[in-house]
Amino acid sequence: MAYPTRRIGVVLFQLGGPDTLEAIEPFLFNLFCDPDIIDFPFARIGRKPLAKLISSTRARKVQHHYATIGGGSPIRRFTEQQARALQLKLTESGLDARCFVAMRYWHPFTARAIDQLRDACCDEVVLLPLYPQYSSTTTGSSLNEWRRLFREDVPVQCVDAFYRHEMYLQALVEKIDEALARFADPARPEIVFSAHSVPVAVIHKGDPYQRQIEETVELVMQRGGWTNPYRLCYQSKVGASKWLQPSLHTALRELAAKKSREVCIVPISFVSDHVETLGEIDHEARAEAAKLGIKRFEMTSGLNDSPTFIAALADLVGTAIGVDLASERRAGSLAAAGD
Repeated sequence: MAYPTRRIGVVLFQLGGPDTLEAIEPFLFNLFCDPDIIDFPFARIGRKPLAKLISSTRARKVQHHYATIGGGSPIRRFTEQQARALQLKLTESGLDARCFVAMRYWHPFTARAIDQLRDACCDEVVLLPLYPQYSSTTTGSSLNEWRRLFREDVPVQCVDAFYRHEMYLQALVEKIDEALARFADPARPEIVFSAHSVPVAVIHKGDPYQRQIEETVELVMQRGGWTNPYRLCYQSKVGASKWLQPSLHTALRELAAKKSREVCIVPISFVSDHVETLGEIDHEARAEAAKLGIKRFEMTSGLNDSPTFIAALADLVGTAIGVDLASERRAGSLAAAGD
């Protein structure tokens, strides 16, 4: 393979999550101190007191979610698994690559990833936000933090929103097929796509998140070829302001009202399992569905280190640095067949 000899550093961005119950409040404080999350006139003065108030109140409300999934978020573990799998995939493709994790609101923070990049003597950097759809509150915030901290004199490439990527869509289809196979009749349950909600005010400012989520749902349904009824809803609202609707709770009540008895939930905006999937959906929403008379409730597992998803990430990195890994794989397969 005619690859350059430069070493590529890949930074995987995620929100992060508290690893213990004691870490919930400081994690939330970091979240609500983010100017890309909380912004208002004179915010420089009022942001920290407001963040302290919201985080202390919110911590009490969400503690049971973390308690039900083992006392902390598994998002770091899953993201580090993704980083290791991606590094292996890139190395097998002939690249000298090193992958690092940069969490936005809890350890390991972006500053640590930058230190690791420096220690690894990387010649070029690829930024890989693990948010398939762009939002200023996720990708935008992570990249803003990167720009505030990174001062190295090396080329930096950035992967854009990848919700249209064929292998990413295929990875989702595989997870949905696995979940539907657990029903007696896979064509019967309603498929409910659940995305993390954002304030409507963010969308009104031009944020493309809602449009990209809606497009993702349509692309996945087309690729999957299922005939099941389906709908999109949102979850994880915080505060009294207006957020994207309908909520997951509303969707379940509507399903129960029309006598639907089987539902398959697809966490469409997430690429790994964490509190929103394991706590809010697989525990809280599952219990709510049972009370509403829904007899069969299944949730697709996170993409995590799915081989198809890791292949998608590798292809995205290759594209960012001008290397067609897919072509190289095809060439390698043809050469092996010729042998």
